Amino acid sequence: MSKSYEIERKFLVEFPDVSTLDVKRRIGIIQTYLKSGQNGSQRRVRSVDENGSVKYTYTEKIFHTHVTREENEFEISAEEYRTLLGQELRDCPPVKKVRYCFDYHDQLFELDTYPFSDKLAIMELELRSPEQKIDFPDNVKVIMEVSDDIRYSNSALAKAGAFPEQ
Repeated sequence: MSKSYEIERKFLVEFPDVSTLDVKRRIGIIQTYLKSGQNGSQRRVRSVDENGSVKYTYTEKIFHTHVTREENEFEISAEEYRTLLGQELRDCPPVKKVRYCFDYHDQLFELDTYPFSDKLAIMELELRSPEQKIDFPDNVKVIMEVSDDIRYSNSALAKAGAFPEQ
């Protein structure tokens, strides 16, 4: 099990030309939210497809602020994944996205693209501290930060099936 505290910021961006990014990994993700844990944690399972190899993970998150959270994540079997799907939140459809991981000036960005938009995407960056300065790639146009806007959470995007109006 991996337990960590993460500091993450999220940005709404114009869908970039992915071929211009230094992409290290392309990952297909199906993310399903589960009923909350007894401690109020957000729980989810993921099916992660990278180069035809599928893995499954279980994650619990406890949110401390809009950019900091405690995260416990570990790999599970396909059977455990199917069993946990029985605890799916019925009002929240699974999130389907393609994640592109790329480096820019010693920063690892994650660009999440969704099947409902070819104009917008979400770009995330894990930071060492909340005050860390971010050096954005020149070829990615940031529209606005959405770290503390719940309308841009994966669960909200899944429910809406679209990005909120700007």
